[in-house]
Amino acid sequence: MSETDTQQAQRPKPKKQRPRRRAGQLSGLQVMFAAILAIGLILAINFSTRIASNRVQRDIYANAQAEVEYLRLERATLIAERDAVQSDTFVQQWARGEGKMVRPGEVLVVPLSPIGEAPPPTATPPPAFTVETSPPRPEAWTLWWALFFDSPPPGN
Repeated sequence: MSETDTQQAQRPKPKKQRPRRRAGQLSGLQVMFAAILAIGLILAINFSTRIASNRVQRDIYANAQAEVEYLRLERATLIAERDAVQSDTFVQQWARGEGKMVRPGEVLVVPLSPIGEAPPPTATPPPAFTVETSPPRPEAWTLWWALFFDSPPPGN
């Protein structure tokens, strides 16, 4: 054996080393974990917005149901009132009372106050103070100031 052969035999063979990563470089496992975390976050946000919108829709539905029930009750009341007003007894009662109508052969009597008496006049007290019903007119320069500078004039 030659000397070079013995040196080569004595020299340890270099081990295959992993290529060194640069600082800050991510591994495949870290990238996969970040992707799963991002997808999970997106899904959580999506579900929470769906839950919130569902709550609002349920409130709107409950309000609409309450309004429908109220309108049904009002409809039933109005139908009952219409039926009562269309009855012959109500029509006769109204015609004699408020309508001042009489049947053939009847005489309408309307009581009046005595001729000499007039209802007592009621005195209107004079106003204790004057009331302004409209705001005072602003000066022209204050209007122009407000138009040009979009702010109230100085001193106001």
